[in-house]
Amino acid sequence: MTEPETWAAPVARGPVDATVRVPGSKSLTNRWLVLAALAEGPSLLHDPLRSQDSRAMVEALRTLGAAVDDGRDDRWRVDPPARLRGSVTVDCHQAGTVMRFLAPVAALADGPVRLDGHVTARSRPVGPVLQALRDLGVAVEDEGRGTLPYTVRGTGAVRGGRVRLDASASSQFVSALLLAAPRFADGLLLEHAGGVLPSLPHVDMTVEVLRRAGVRVDRPGPSAWQVFPGTVPGLDVHVEPDLSSAAPFLALAAVSGGRVTVPGWPSSTTQPGDRLPSVLESMGCRTVRDEAGLTVQGPAGGRLRGGLDLDLSEVGELTPVVAALCVLAGAASRIRGVAHLRGHETDRLAALTTEIRRLGGSVEETDDGLQITPTTLHAAELRTYHDHRMAMFAAVVGAVVPGVRVQDVACADKTFPGFDRTWETAVATARGRR
Repeated sequence: MTEPETWAAPVARGPVDATVRVPGSKSLTNRWLVLAALAEGPSLLHDPLRSQDSRAMVEALRTLGAAVDDGRDDRWRVDPPARLRGSVTVDCHQAGTVMRFLAPVAALADGPVRLDGHVTARSRPVGPVLQALRDLGVAVEDEGRGTLPYTVRGTGAVRGGRVRLDASASSQFVSALLLAAPRFADGLLLEHAGGVLPSLPHVDMTVEVLRRAGVRVDRPGPSAWQVFPGTVPGLDVHVEPDLSSAAPFLALAAVSGGRVTVPGWPSSTTQPGDRLPSVLESMGCRTVRDEAGLTVQGPAGGRLRGGLDLDLSEVGELTPVVAALCVLAGAASRIRGVAHLRGHETDRLAALTTEIRRLGGSVEETDDGLQITPTTLHAAELRTYHDHRMAMFAAVVGAVVPGVRVQDVACADKTFPGFDRTWETAVATARGRR
């Protein structure tokens, strides 16, 4: 077997001073694409994300009969099919949004739809969505796995109604059902009936997207959502920059004692990445939001405060970058509320524990997170586990620790095409000596 190529993570030899434009939000791009495929007329998406995950969604929607013109980077057009096509197989690749969001969409197709994906995706849970569809009268076959591959036997219509599910493993279970619900004959009343619902801002994002599309969505309870049936008109929307993809660059400002500006940072947003500025402030950084975007100024010499107790249950996707900051901080910190990360592209808690220790770091995996105690780190070759966020973790650590090499940094293209080149350009703005 060919060994994955390694990338020498560049070291910031002084404070960086960079302006970094990040691509559009993956979460928003794929939500808008799903709604556009279910709309009554053509839609335009401005500044969408062109990445592995969004490409997987585009390919999947084309398989189901939608016409997607993505020839331009700044504007895509989606023409929905008269009827969603059945008797097809959808390749989800590694995209959690595709494997989950398209299960309810497939129920609206005019025949069976089989969904499968990359071998690493076959361990990611999707069972609660499939069971919810069964409870709504949809035939689903998965041989009891609750994972890919599975087949949804679409009949062209779903009655809808009331359903309960346990979404404690992923908020995407809720979003998947809500996005398709306007096309259900009776709409949908969905109740979460499990433990803590992780990444709640992502559900809020789904609700906002639906409302912006003219769909009526109510919240009859703290863990309940009601989507009313109706048509979705053609859309004309702008996609916000991906704030989670901006996270490693803002962290670069922090660990180098430098400054990074991300243009286009929204004044208000449902993206979980908007939580990072407050985390950085608690570690000694200064942040400014103005017409230029968001600017982070790191503390002198990159000396980050530690001793933090961080509940990241609503913003779990920030965990790898925050873990990198904690490894480089001045005192032990705890990250909690992120047990659901064990079901992402990889088991992120196990992966972070392994890679931090590979660097010589001190970390303990807890029931729902990590306890990190800063120590002297050394050069190492870090694995990414086909996980874009692990590549970003490695890049942040490598900006401070000389000799860090990263296997398969290209996996970051999943959400940030050309991440390594953009990172190298930002690090090259460093001046002086640390």
